[in-house]
Amino acid sequence: MPLEKKPSRTKPHKKVEDGAASASISKSRHSAKPASKPRAARRSSAAAPGTKPRARGVQTPAAARAALKSVILGALDDMKALEVKVLDVRGLTDIADYMVIASGTSDRHVRSVAQRVVEKTKEAGYRPHGCEGLKDGDWVLIDLHEMIVHIMLPRVREFYGLEKLWDMSA
Repeated sequence: MPLEKKPSRTKPHKKVEDGAASASISKSRHSAKPASKPRAARRSSAAAPGTKPRARGVQTPAAARAALKSVILGALDDMKALEVKVLDVRGLTDIADYMVIASGTSDRHVRSVAQRVVEKTKEAGYRPHGCEGLKDGDWVLIDLHEMIVHIMLPRVREFYGLEKLWDMSA
């Protein structure tokens, strides 16, 4: 059975050669929207050479990172997570600025700690990019864009040794 293509709801733009006419059309369509830079100008000023490129959006200021870190550490403390360690990995990788590693006493405890971290970060306005491992509960990874939270069982934590892998002070 062939699928029918639905018609588009947007109207095609008509190209107007007259400058005054196009200005009046754009004013009537987007009167509340301020004028922005041309696309080429935005692209050239986006990132200076030698700086760390970011995914879409504005770089999060240090105060927002500190607030996110305190929300995560508060949630881990509320749920009595064991051996919480925060690693600064800014000089080692571009995937995150900080990694938080914590342990739970059982698979149920690991899952509940992870769910509380997700819940508290959403309440604080930080939407997690992804959450892996909630089904098994041995190791749960929560990606919060600039922070990655690992919550795992002690035997899994010892086996993989993430602290040894990512900690430069050791």
